[in-house]
Amino acid sequence: MKKLNYKKILVTVLWIIAIAGLFSSWAFVSKKEGNILARSLNIKICNNDENLFLTENEIIDYFSDRNEVILLKEYKNIDLPLLEKILNAHPAIESAHVAKDLKGEIKVEIIQRTPLVRVINMNGESYYIDTQSKLMALSDNFSARVIIANGYIYEPMSRRNQYSINQLKKSKALCEISLLDNIYDVANFINRDSVLSNLIHQIYINKEREIELFPAIGNHKIIFGNTENIAEKFNKLKLFYTEGLNKSDNWTKYLNINLKYKNLVVCTKK
Repeated sequence: MKKLNYKKILVTVLWIIAIAGLFSSWAFVSKKEGNILARSLNIKICNNDENLFLTENEIIDYFSDRNEVILLKEYKNIDLPLLEKILNAHPAIESAHVAKDLKGEIKVEIIQRTPLVRVINMNGESYYIDTQSKLMALSDNFSARVIIANGYIYEPMSRRNQYSINQLKKSKALCEISLLDNIYDVANFINRDSVLSNLIHQIYINKEREIELFPAIGNHKIIFGNTENIAEKFNKLKLFYTEGLNKSDNWTKYLNINLKYKNLVVCTKK
């Protein structure tokens, strides 16, 4: 007959008692925490840049419009995941986190969405594409200082809003008819380059669905063409600006700068 290991049994029993006590303690603390009243709301809005699309009062009103009462409500009756879900549905919010402390403070931390390019279609409708490749409505509070894309663009926000640009690219049918992916790719490249972001201020889509760019300096037009070889085209442009237009009077000599040809920059003088 196998001899019982009383020491092992004792250790196991002690562990069971300890775990039971721990769960009991957690339950007591949880119950006590659940009775705490939310007495203050601390809202922190993190801006990725200078754009101020949201204010603390707007977030409070946003909760109020959805009948979400927070203050003077017991913690056990406050659904934090639901509050986060509501905030993340806001068109100007990239992400939101809601937490509580033992002093009755509900902490809300929000990261705003960052516009990359403002699209103005042929019907005069205007909206942003943000840095996460998602479409974004304009704000009543603030107009972002970003590159403008206009011209022969017919796509309304309502038709494309359910897709991000990255999702749109995966659909062959949508990709063939949409111009937003081309606009996003060019604007994203410009935005990531300090020289180009200070230089280019407008993307224009012509009748042939090709891209033309307009700089902040000079009266010339940059004929970009399609979005193939984006890096090569922009490298040619920067090289031409630094070496070909290094004199102040050269900025006014050219009508067009054509980047469509491989290894060439073809210029048309006025």
